[in-house]
Amino acid sequence: MMREQLNQWDFVLLAYAVGGIALAALILWAWRAMTQAEARRDATKRR
Repeated sequence: MMREQLNQWDFVLLAYAVGGIALAALILWAWRAMTQAEARRDATKRR
């Protein structure tokens, strides 16, 4: 569909989508780093 003027809601929805994806990636990265740190702590305790 061709439009003459830009609709700001397209940009708003895209910004929310990018923010949501970035937030999910950050949560996944932090969770993996935390589990790795816990594994290193447990390995150190076993020595």
